[in-house]
Amino acid sequence: MTISIKPTEATLGALITEVDLRSLTKEIWATINQAFLKYAVLVFPNQHLNEEEQTSFAERFGEIEILTSTKSLKTLRLGNVNPDGSIMNPEDHHAQVLRGNEGWHTDSSYMPLSAKAAILSAQQVPSKGGETEWADMRSAYDALDKKTKNLIKDLSAFHSLFYSQAKIGHEAKVGASYGFNEANPPLRPLVKKHPVTGRNSLYIGRHAYDIPGLSSSRSEELLENLVSFACQPPRIFQHSWKKGDLVIWDNRCVLHRALKYDYKEGRVLLATRIAGDPKTELVN
Repeated sequence: MTISIKPTEATLGALITEVDLRSLTKEIWATINQAFLKYAVLVFPNQHLNEEEQTSFAERFGEIEILTSTKSLKTLRLGNVNPDGSIMNPEDHHAQVLRGNEGWHTDSSYMPLSAKAAILSAQQVPSKGGETEWADMRSAYDALDKKTKNLIKDLSAFHSLFYSQAKIGHEAKVGASYGFNEANPPLRPLVKKHPVTGRNSLYIGRHAYDIPGLSSSRSEELLENLVSFACQPPRIFQHSWKKGDLVIWDNRCVLHRALKYDYKEGRVLLATRIAGDPKTELVN
């Protein structure tokens, strides 16, 4: 059986079928890894992996970023359903963080070590809505005019989960969950060179704010304009989840967001995050 790779109509994303992620030959793994670098978002339908199987697949890409205080928990359930099966109160801290994820963002840019990649797989999906979208920051950078490229080439922005959550009215406390820490917010360049492909991309999103050398208002205006420009067709790929689907994306060159759904319904995804290489993703 030969692995099938079908690119989307967007500038990123590919659908991969005729493969079982539980048992990959060396040749098929090499093909998947090359597709990951080329397409940035890979969709694997009908996989139905459990936590251990998803973790094993994720570890092929690198070390796992631990998102909880339980260091042995490498893949966790992400969603609005409590352990007892009840629907989470929309005002609950974790529900507010999920709502924040409806804004365009990149994972862990607010941490000293930003993520290399992330994996989600669908366990429970709402009857309508709840899709995930990804936006290609490589093509977005390429599409910028020369004036804008010159403007941003030496600029950086701070990244903070406190900042992005406050923008939706959620005032989180230090230590409330992963990312809400006392460390100084990392300062990251607006233009990122991919450590493997060498391709430039925009490194922006809802966690970014306050560009040194610009006022807060001018920083906000510039960053919002960049996101608005970048996150437009044909640079957007949307996936409607079906139970068992698994998606992995390159966090170094794409933004993503969840779309709204009826919060009275459950939406649960298994989430695994692959840590970035400290040589290229660590900010001291």
